[in-house]
Amino acid sequence: MSDVFIQATETDPAVRAASEVRGVHRRLLDRLAALAGHGHGRDHAVLAGFLDGELRRHLAAVDEALYAPASGAPETRLLVRALRAAVAEIEALAAAVPTAADPVPAARDLAAVLAVHFTVEETVLLPALAALPGADAGLLTADLRTLLDGGRLERPDEIDVREIPRGQRHPRIFARFARLAPGESFTLVNNHDPKHLRREFELAHPSAFTWDYVESGPELCRVRIGRPAT
Repeated sequence: MSDVFIQATETDPAVRAASEVRGVHRRLLDRLAALAGHGHGRDHAVLAGFLDGELRRHLAAVDEALYAPASGAPETRLLVRALRAAVAEIEALAAAVPTAADPVPAARDLAAVLAVHFTVEETVLLPALAALPGADAGLLTADLRTLLDGGRLERPDEIDVREIPRGQRHPRIFARFARLAPGESFTLVNNHDPKHLRREFELAHPSAFTWDYVESGPELCRVRIGRPAT
């Protein structure tokens, strides 16, 4: 598949990624609207199950696939902090819906808040993510799709980029770094010293990553990349 595309058109991976995320958002809001459009007790039980199940899974998947890669970069760190604070409020609203005197208006209020939150993700977070060094919007939305489908993201202890197509190497590495917990690390294997990658890390995660050479021979380079414990 060609990596050539016209920026800001439908051939742009960032545009396709934004379109896919919008579709996910619209389906979730449509489902909530359908459940909130009925006044029967049985539907209230279904609504409560949706809020505690599908909605919570969606919020957790977005955090892992989209918020985490942006959480360490100076340009997006505060944005992610604000989005996570908004998610905490959304979860509190969702938890209160089933016990409300009338769950239907409460669910509609929740839908209005979600619609605003989703708009911020689409129009602010995704463009900011696409602009980060090493980020790949298509790869990040593929991660989101995997999580929403009930899968889990791979967390290999070693990434051998010699086996990865050139244009996909740095995004895969940054995506793996985003899934590290404090104190965790992984090993990068390459056939040369990845100095350009280190410069990208310094731009995207200044003072927020570790870089230790395990092997630096002329034909094989192994670097342990980690997230500081503190």
